[in-house]
Amino acid sequence: MFWLKCMHHQSLMFLLPHQMTLLKLMESSSVFPTRFGMMAAQFKAFIDSTGGLWKEGKLIGKPAGTFVSTATQNGGQETTHLTAITQLVHHGMVYVPIGYSSSLLFENSEVHGGSPYGASTLAGGDGSRQPSERELAVAKHQGEYFAKFVTSLSKGRQ
Repeated sequence: MFWLKCMHHQSLMFLLPHQMTLLKLMESSSVFPTRFGMMAAQFKAFIDSTGGLWKEGKLIGKPAGTFVSTATQNGGQETTHLTAITQLVHHGMVYVPIGYSSSLLFENSEVHGGSPYGASTLAGGDGSRQPSERELAVAKHQGEYFAKFVTSLSKGRQ
């Protein structure tokens, strides 16, 4: 699933891989790839189709962040964030991690996703586990943090 913030309408859209288009990518201010220790195959295939945008520099300076879901605690959450950064950098996009800007990341009373790279969740081997309240709170924090960054970046460009 991809999360886009439409720059023209200031609205959030949640898209499945088959709904993503180059136009939506160019009109949005954020894209979040997901899955299994690496960028999702569907998203990687989509990124691989953006050569024309890359050649024309259409995504240079656009902010981007990541959130991921893995089956297990050691399922490659940070690796997924890191492999996504490679694609973003080639497009000249501005990667916006959350760092340790949320105290929720320091909490160790329960197993949970989330890192300085971005929000994450543990889905379980069969995908049945839903995000915990803490994971949802980290994701909400990331969205707010990202929106503030995009707003300040937009104001600075005007």
